[in-house]
This record gives sequence, C-alpha cells and structure tokens, in this order.
Amino acid sequence: MKLKSYIYAVPLLLAATGLGSCDSIFRDAPINSLPENVIWGDPQLLDEYVLPWYRNMDDGFYTFVTTIMAGLGSEYEPWYSDQLTVGKSDWYSGDYGNILKSSQKDIITRARTEWFKFYTQLNSINTLLENQESLVPYMKDRVLGEAHFFRAWYYYKMLRLYGGTMIIPRTYDPLVDPVRFPRASYEEMVKFICDEAELASTLLPYENGSSDVGRPTKGVCYMLKAKTYFWVAGEHFQNQEKDYLGFPDDRSMDMLDLAAAEYDRVIATGVYGLVNISGTNKEDVVAEYRNIFLTKNSRESIWEVQHVDDGDFSYANGHKLDRDASAPSFGGTVAAYNPTQNHVDEYRMENGKKISDPTSGYDKNNPYEGRDWRFYANILYDGSEWRGHTMDIHYETVDGKEVAGEDLTKYDSSTTSAVTRTGYYMAKFLNEKQAIDNDQTKASSQNCILWRYAELLLDYAEIDFKKGRTGDALDKVNQIRRRVKMPELTSIAWDDIFNERRVELAFEKTVYWDLLRWDIAEKYMTGTTNPLYGVKIVYKADGSKNITNPVVNGRNTVVRYFRSRQYYYPLDWDDIRYHGLEQNPEWIEM
Repeated sequence: MKLKSYIYAVPLLLAATGLGSCDSIFRDAPINSLPENVIWGDPQLLDEYVLPWYRNMDDGFYTFVTTIMAGLGSEYEPWYSDQLTVGKSDWYSGDYGNILKSSQKDIITRARTEWFKFYTQLNSINTLLENQESLVPYMKDRVLGEAHFFRAWYYYKMLRLYGGTMIIPRTYDPLVDPVRFPRASYEEMVKFICDEAELASTLLPYENGSSDVGRPTKGVCYMLKAKTYFWVAGEHFQNQEKDYLGFPDDRSMDMLDLAAAEYDRVIATGVYGLVNISGTNKEDVVAEYRNIFLTKNSRESIWEVQHVDDGDFSYANGHKLDRDASAPSFGGTVAAYNPTQNHVDEYRMENGKKISDPTSGYDKNNPYEGRDWRFYANILYDGSEWRGHTMDIHYETVDGKEVAGEDLTKYDSSTTSAVTRTGYYMAKFLNEKQAIDNDQTKASSQNCILWRYAELLLDYAEIDFKKGRTGDALDKVNQIRRRVKMPELTSIAWDDIFNERRVELAFEKTVYWDLLRWDIAEKYMTGTTNPLYGVKIVYKADGSKNITNPVVNGRNTVVRYFRSRQYYYPLDWDDIRYHGLEQNPEWIEM
C-alpha cells in the first residue's frame, strides 16, 4: 500500500516504548505497553512506529491557516511574509494576530509546543536506532535510512527556529538520567545534520517503488544537506557573538560551495527536473502551471507532505485549503488567503520589464493587462475567470453609494463570514474542480510541496550570483522563465534573482525563511517599514473607475511587527534551567 494513502490512515497512540490500536494484532498485549521486541520484529508495527515522524515533519496545508482555538504550530510561514494576509477579522484577536503583533507570550507558547514536538520525535528515533539489531531484516536499511534522515530533518527544523540546540544522540529521560546537554554551536549543528543525512543517503534508494511513494530517497537526503548549508550561508548568521546563533566569522562563501556540491548531487541523480509546459498561449500555460501544484509526487517535486487522497481531515491528514480559500460566490466563508498588492506589484510585465519602468507598457488604469503569465496562474483579481465565474471584486456607485460586488459580499449575509481584505483571492495550489459543500469533513487532497526543482535552480542561481558566476546564474533563472514562456533575461542583477524567487515561489513556505536568512525580516515583516496594501476598485456612474491601494495591515492600525529577537524563538525555560543553557537574546520568561 502506498505511503501517501497509508501513512496517516491508522489512528494510534505512540510513545517511545509502546503504541496502541484497535487492530486484532494487539490482542496478546496491553495496547499501551507492547514489548519493544514485538514492535521491532513485526513489519506492520514497525511501519506504524515511524508514522509520527512523517506526521510531525510538517503540517503541510492542514494548518496553513490558523483558528483562534487551534493553537499555532510552525507551519504558518506564508502569513508572516508580505505576500499574504487573512480576511477574517477575529483572527487578529487570536494566536495569529498576537504573533503578528510580536507578542512574547504567544511566541513563547508556540516555541515551547514545537520544542517538545521535535524532541519527542527525536527520542522515538533514538529508541529505534538503539534497537536496530532487532529490526525486521528485509526492512532494516529502509527504516534505518528513514531514522537517520528524520533525525537530520528535525535538527534542521530546530536550527532554523532556535539556532544551536541540544544535540541528544541517544534515548534520554531526565527523570532517571542526570546528564546535562549543552547548546551546540552552529558548526556542530551543521555537522550533525549533514552527517545524519549522508548516512541516510547510503541506506535509501534513488527512487521509491510504488509501495513507498512519499518516503525519503537519496536525492531528498542530498537536498536536506544542500538546504542546511544554504541556510547557514545567510547573511544573518555570519560574524555572530554567540556560536549557537551563527558563525564567529564569515563562513558564507564556504557554505555556499558546500551547498552547490550537494545540489549537484541532487541534479546528478537524474530523478528530478522542471515539469514541462507544452502550451504556448497564455491560457494553456496558466492551466499547465497550476497543474504542477495539483499533481502529487511529480518529477519536479523533491519532498512533499503526503495528504490523503479523499481529503478527509476528520481523522486523517487531509486539509481544507480550497474551502478556506474560496470566495463567497462559491460558498466561501473564511477568505483565508488574500494576496497583497505588495506581491501583485512583484509580477513584471509580459515583456519582462518592471511595472515601474516607464517603457514597460504598464497602465495603472488597467493594471492586470500584459503581466507575467504566472500572475494569472497565481492570483484571482477583479475580472478574472474561475470555475466559469467572472470574479466580481469591485464596487459600483449606485445613487451615490458604493455597492460591493458579489465577491466582496459575505456569503449568505452571515455576520461571521469574511471576504478578501486585499481585493484578491489566491489561485495557486487550488483545484477548480474541488467541490465546496456543507460536508465539513471533506475538503481538499493536493499534497503540499516543500522542495521542488524550481527552488533548487533558484537556490543555485543565488549561489552562482554571489560567487561571481553571473552567466550560470542567468542560465538557471532563464530555465524557469522559459518554462512559463516568458522572455529570457539578457543580464542579471540581484534584484532579478530576488524578484524571480518571490514570483516563482509565491506563497510557498520558503518565502518567509528567505527574509530571515537575508537579514531583512525586520523591514519586510513590520508594518511601519513595509505596510501591506490591497486594492479598491470603484466603478463610477459615468463609467469611469477609481483605483486606490489602501493599507490592510490590520483593522484600523498597524499590527505587524517583527523584532530582532524573532530571528530565533526562545528555548524552553525548563530546559534552560535544568541543562544550564543560555537563552536566545531578548526573551524574558513569562
């Protein structure tokens, strides 16, 4: 059975030494205290044992949008960049809004939740590794490869969130074990992550068979190493006073070289590449480009979250992306994905020129004409077509009053429903054929792609540019532009790489992390230095129209703040005291 349909379908309670299920296979032992030798020697139990490593690796689209009651995980990155905001006003009073306002209390709560999640999974992995001689022989290499990969994966996640953390390479119970673990330096974290990923690569195949779709492969391991080196090459992590916050000197060029070598290994597998777009006109290119994000485990996808095919999130790993993104005309009540005008302005003209270029042909009175074709794939704007409906996201002046269009009018006159705050709805990732009905347990099924080949090319283009290989950087960017039938650039500057990354990877999780590693998060994620804008289009009685760009940071005031302390989240205060660790800068226990 394929991992993508099996991995989340078995309800279980799993701890380091036991797991439970209602299946008859557990009848000979208490469901919460199975002997470890039973688990390691049984193929089904062993597969169930590793499931939480996958389930906790990333929430994918499942919690892509917050709710007031749900608590906040680590998978909300798109909302803290400047490309998206939310439509529902009361979310600004919940976890999402409080973190957007840089609330210490809420960020500490989030950080503590993630801290325990990561170390819980790491303890589970360590338990298996200490029992590797008892593993089912024909599964041994695969399961050990998964174990070493996920040990690297979780430390990579912690490195980005916390900086250097405690490296705990064995099972550990502080109630019976008096050992104290120090904070690791960046150097130690990088070595541990990459050593684990390399070991995993020696045990895993280049490609999985049909029964193992969704499991890590050699290429995924190489990609994890590359992303680790690429991350720590960021400007923010050089010349740091504390070695757990970065390098004491500037190691960026060395790390870029190491990242490039790993990207070369990914490319050399021959497994991955850009999905070809055969269409040549705008409509066909838009449709084929959108389909890249609806196709599970395509050639372009390197690593992705496997969401269940039937979209059932009542017990499995489904999600409701289409439902949450839907406009009122389709029964949407949440308006969770509102592209900003800031992002819309990043799409250049069809001729490749910036809209600010007076020779570009941009017409501010007809702002959606002649744009990069990815704009039409990613954004639903006033007058665009979606599911046979012309999006009505403007106002009309009637008897001197502004009357909102259908997609600016709350569904069924509900007082709790929401509409877009920005004048745009998201189209990227969404399935036009997805039914939106009253069955709240059925929703969407598309996988959430975490790494894809286009991102690899853009990472590599950035490396080439910073290493002075501008010709190579230009070639990689143009590979992506050629795919969507946009004119190739004839020369390249940093702004071109920055812009291509923001457009091609729009709304993907990497956009948030780019701002941190480039050391520009405080500027881009703070309302005073980078207000979020929307669009308001009003058709007047005389047939003319007025287009303005109001600020949409929050309700009536600026609510977006990113302070310097947020480059790293706080470590858990209990572990700070118990292990005698230094806390990350500027965090106060609350």
